[in-house]
Amino acid sequence: MNGSTGRWVGIDVAKSKLDERGKVKNHVFANDAKGHTALAEWLNQRGCSPDQVRVCMEATGCYSETVATALADAGWQVSVVNPARVKGFAQGELLRNKTDRTDAALHDSARPCSPSHGERQLRALVDRLQSLKEMHQQEANRLEAAMNQVGMRESIESHMKWLQESIKQLERQIEDHIDGHPGLREDARLITSIPGVGNTTAVKVMAYLGDTRRFKNAKALAAFIGVTPQLKLSGSSVRGRSMISRSGHAEIRRSLYMPALVALKHNPIIKTFGQRLKAGGMAPKAVVAASMHKLVHLIYGILKSGRPFNPNFVVASLDIQDGI
Repeated sequence: MNGSTGRWVGIDVAKSKLDERGKVKNHVFANDAKGHTALAEWLNQRGCSPDQVRVCMEATGCYSETVATALADAGWQVSVVNPARVKGFAQGELLRNKTDRTDAALHDSARPCSPSHGERQLRALVDRLQSLKEMHQQEANRLEAAMNQVGMRESIESHMKWLQESIKQLERQIEDHIDGHPGLREDARLITSIPGVGNTTAVKVMAYLGDTRRFKNAKALAAFIGVTPQLKLSGSSVRGRSMISRSGHAEIRRSLYMPALVALKHNPIIKTFGQRLKAGGMAPKAVVAASMHKLVHLIYGILKSGRPFNPNFVVASLDIQDGI
């Protein structure tokens, strides 16, 4: 970023190193605590300060989260962006080469994201819970395959029992964590006021999205998640089928699928919306995708307003946003 608002620093994040590129200078740092400190000192030595510079990097899981958290805690403005947006920007700029340095030189207009300590703790707990559930499913698959192997079945069943107990313990820990943070507790109350959205979905929304109020509007949030419509239209001859973009947060999209199915039956807004789409000839899967998109708008609107779900209040503002 440049001009009157300051400067930008692009970082390409790898497991063991950070490839930094600013307006003119570039440098490589280790992706560990010492490297993070060295990066901040290097920027300060060149006259950069947290209020003048935005740091941008691609989302690369735990590798980017570590450095993003370290810089945010030190007061820097940090934006962790979708890699697909960096690629798209590069294509728009007609850049031919795909390298760490060219990636680092591409910045994004996303608002800085600095999750609170409570949000980071919740994310860690939810990540661990998801891992345990996946392990439990894997063991269930192995148990089914080990039909006649008595010794193997006992070992698998013992591990599954331990996993079940650990999952219950983590779920209680997540509940206690939310209850101990008034902001998270209130957000959970608001999100679960939407018919079709339960505690599990609310927890994932808070863990993976943080404070959704940081997004400029509901459309920006929907784009971040990847439930926005992707149209294929060109002139009079190209009329491709519309579908959601799927270029955003995959875990949140998966988490919204079942709530959308439930909402189509029990949420008055989504139910009426779905019936109108079906009457217009939209395919069943597309109706579910459109309902996921509508749910995101509901979640954003309710959190932004601070008021629980009220069909009479939201129907007017959402009525013009039909379709995908």
